[in-house]
Amino acid sequence: MIYIYFILWLIIAASTFFVKSRKAVHILSGFYITLHAIFAENLFLEDFYLTTSGQFFTFDEIGSLFYVLLAIVATFVIIHSREYLKEDSLQDYKRYFALLMLLITAITGVYFANNIAITWILMETTTLCAAGILYHRHSKDTLEATWKYLFVCSTGIAIAYLGILLLAAAASNNSLNYEEMRTLITEGNPLYLKVAFLLMLTGYSCKMEIFPLYTIGVDANFAAPAPASALISTGLVNAGFLAIFRIYRLYADTQIFGWIRSVMLITGIISLVVGALFLRRTNNYKRFLSYSTVENMGIAAIGLGIGGIGIWAALFHVVCHTFIKSSLFLQIAIVRHIYNGYRINRIGDYININKVGAIALIAGMVVVLAFPPSPLFISELMILSQTIADGKWWLMVVMMFLLCVVIYSVCQRIIKLCYQPNQDELHPTNINRGLSYSALSLLVFAIILGLWQPTPLVDLINKIVTF
Repeated sequence: MIYIYFILWLIIAASTFFVKSRKAVHILSGFYITLHAIFAENLFLEDFYLTTSGQFFTFDEIGSLFYVLLAIVATFVIIHSREYLKEDSLQDYKRYFALLMLLITAITGVYFANNIAITWILMETTTLCAAGILYHRHSKDTLEATWKYLFVCSTGIAIAYLGILLLAAAASNNSLNYEEMRTLITEGNPLYLKVAFLLMLTGYSCKMEIFPLYTIGVDANFAAPAPASALISTGLVNAGFLAIFRIYRLYADTQIFGWIRSVMLITGIISLVVGALFLRRTNNYKRFLSYSTVENMGIAAIGLGIGGIGIWAALFHVVCHTFIKSSLFLQIAIVRHIYNGYRINRIGDYININKVGAIALIAGMVVVLAFPPSPLFISELMILSQTIADGKWWLMVVMMFLLCVVIYSVCQRIIKLCYQPNQDELHPTNINRGLSYSALSLLVFAIILGLWQPTPLVDLINKIVTF
């Protein structure tokens, strides 16, 4: 069933390259999103949920959960992109939307792939699609960012491929299916298994935006148009998280699972350190939000590292981060239209220029910093509770200190944007307050999750973490 949708999605994306008007682009992108809505409806209301389509795709719990998040964010990204790119040439306009749809299709494939090799292939496909989006502005900086993204991500994916080869050897080369490999590697060579995990974690870290290859994700978000950054920092980051989580789950029955958790814990701590420190140093709001993603994915990695209730918290954290970070990037896209830039030390007085957008950013600041009623407060509290239960007081102290640094940095930057005197030229006629309300709705949804967690969502995450 999914192959039919893949074919239709690819046809629509390819057709977008050749249309002759913006209206045609809007019609095709609307049709594309409608197909995703129909697919999501069929996924849960028909008999497709928890089934396998063809040989390589299974509609399991975690893939279905992340797909719904992707479909929601993609809808907002496409709507906001129409306004954000309205002054671009038709050629650039249709190329951007075609590549955006191809990227969404590739991410969808990553979510549902039940074969470690198919995940790898589709992950590399996301690199090619995203690279075309990064070069949208055709400037020297975006050209440099695009080549860096292609080189680093391709190198990372190649490193992950070496890990897959070692893991396949540990499984006696009998299968690359996730469920079958989980059984096959239980008696595998511990050295092979350890090296394989390190290689795959390193390779996919460029997508999840955690240590060690987090820098390329930051550069990608900086170069891409802001609405596309909303997709890259959520949908694509979730693809990286899911790829690593599936591998993490493979090792659950092996004798080295404790070692795997320790690696995830160390990776998460380093990512949290990097995110906290660079939030203080950057002078660009898009890079600023990107380092916030590194920090939040570091917290998710720590949750996987400590285990127990921390695994549930990590998944919930990633789900809620999707709504929060996409909302913030879409709000920053509106900021760019007004100021024609993202320089932290020069732009300000946003509260008097676009009050709705400013209030949304202040609310986003509160939520992303995990203050109640933020859903991140719940996930971070659960992770800290698990660290205390495990007697890891040192980890709690380190996390609390770094989170204090994050709180100070984020508050300072957002307050500057809203209240410091502005030094750049303004373009107030470009304000579309409707888009500010639109992006705010994603944040409102996240706040609702902080106040009330629907039983179906809780049950779904419970099933995912039971392995």
